[in-house]
Amino acid sequence: MLADENGPQHSSASGPARYTDHGGRSWPVLQGLLPLQWHRFPADFLAGVTLAALGIPEVLGYAKIAGMPVVTGLYTILLPMALFALLGSSRHLVVGADSATAAILAAGLIGMAAVGSPIYAALAGLAALLTGAMLLLARLIRLGFLANFLSRTVLIGFLTGVGVQVAVGQLPEMIGIRDGGQGTVGKVHDLVTRLHTVNGPTVLVSAAVIVLVVGIRLLTRRIPGALLAVVAAIIVSRLADLPQHGVAALGAVPQGLPHLTLPAIDATAALALLGTSVSMFVVILAQSSATSRAYAARYEEDFDENADLVGLGVANIGAAFTGTFVVNGSPTKTEMVDGAGGRSQLAQLTTVVVVLVVLLYLTGPLAHLPLAVLATIVFLIGVELIDVHNLRGILRVRRAEFVVALLTTLAVIFIGVQYAIVFAVLASIVDHLRYSYDPRSTVLVPAEHGEWTSLPASRGERTATSLVIYRFGSSLYYANAHQLLADVTAFLRDGHPLTVFCLDAVAIGDIDYTAAAVLRRVHHQLAARGARLVMSEVAPPVRAELNRYGITQLIGADAFYPSPKDVVRDTRDTS
Repeated sequence: MLADENGPQHSSASGPARYTDHGGRSWPVLQGLLPLQWHRFPADFLAGVTLAALGIPEVLGYAKIAGMPVVTGLYTILLPMALFALLGSSRHLVVGADSATAAILAAGLIGMAAVGSPIYAALAGLAALLTGAMLLLARLIRLGFLANFLSRTVLIGFLTGVGVQVAVGQLPEMIGIRDGGQGTVGKVHDLVTRLHTVNGPTVLVSAAVIVLVVGIRLLTRRIPGALLAVVAAIIVSRLADLPQHGVAALGAVPQGLPHLTLPAIDATAALALLGTSVSMFVVILAQSSATSRAYAARYEEDFDENADLVGLGVANIGAAFTGTFVVNGSPTKTEMVDGAGGRSQLAQLTTVVVVLVVLLYLTGPLAHLPLAVLATIVFLIGVELIDVHNLRGILRVRRAEFVVALLTTLAVIFIGVQYAIVFAVLASIVDHLRYSYDPRSTVLVPAEHGEWTSLPASRGERTATSLVIYRFGSSLYYANAHQLLADVTAFLRDGHPLTVFCLDAVAIGDIDYTAAAVLRRVHHQLAARGARLVMSEVAPPVRAELNRYGITQLIGADAFYPSPKDVVRDTRDTS
């Protein structure tokens, strides 16, 4: 704990740090900074400088993906990053421009305004404002759980599709031809038909950037290859006058800080952007939450998901008021800081200071930056998003989940990123329901030393001569209750006649109305054959549900057992 004897205190004994004022009131701020660890200041400072060096070319590329003026990429790691550093809970999460949300934004704004125009920028600000409001609303009404509706499998497939889309979208500018296609497939077709118009010097510039950046990455990721490529390209562009050879340059980049402006709030535009904002909201929830959790677990730290929602919401509102676009928790930038030794949001605040200096004094040379360089950097970002390693890992251990990931990737490529996020959420839910719909139910059979062996619930299987202890592998609900009825029917038809059928409920966390009706049918079906329905290991909330449904009164209060062993003992005694 770091505290002044008579002043405000910052403590973190058992949970996230909170600021306590003179009146003893606790405020959930500065959680990513406190408690201050003075011995880590040099490492955090160097990590912040490293993030600026690696991240500046990256956010310029993300601005290009979003269709925004490139300087707005720098704005995303100014006020938004600072706001999250002060209000968020995670000590590690880096908030700034992100490829996935940038791609969703660009897809949503197609046809609404000319790319890069003031109207386009205003609409991007409105989308950031809507997304920020949704994040704050999610905090108020506790919707953070929605982050869990994008499974890791689907997120890998989604980001892989985004990577393909982003990479393909940069190819025309990398070879110096006009981009006229719509969508990933349309761009590929248009590219093939225009190959005869390729500009040789532009191709050479792009190839040189790939060789430089990839070559440095193979040696070490601590050297900012993209930044070196940008600096070298600016120098070569000026000395060799590349625009005279058909290599297009970026042009003038505004100098100075962004102006604080109220986003243009138009009801019609807001309604049109609602779907896009919801898509970005879901991706931000899933990606930021997963990243924060991963690093909190790595360093055995507490983090408050609700505080992160506030930080992310305010950061996006800050983006809207500074003329930039939606920001997100970035896994790649977070790893940059962690790899450089950063362990608190002090590193991110250092980055903010570096970007501030760049905006005030160093934007002039960017005017000479060849567009092909920026396109190539974005292309490489897209290629990195194509997660072949994890896709192969999923294929090796879960073929069905690989199919889900692949379908999500194809959805991004063929129907577009905005609609693919809806597909991704539905695919995650269906993937989950697929297992709960057909749970792995088993019959418990006594083994040595008082243990149990779980056998597949085949028709003639028995726990004892006239006893079946049947463990249902999921909560009972309308979509899977039919399996219980079918299995009971099979047990009655095959094998030794039953006197007791025990439904072991250790895996049952909920029983819905439809499943309760099925339990009544199971009771009557067993009773008609001279057998009794009993239950074991029923959790108190589930027992309360059974009381409300009248199942307890139907089968009797003495039909509930603490464990399967008690069922076996009681059955043996009565026989």
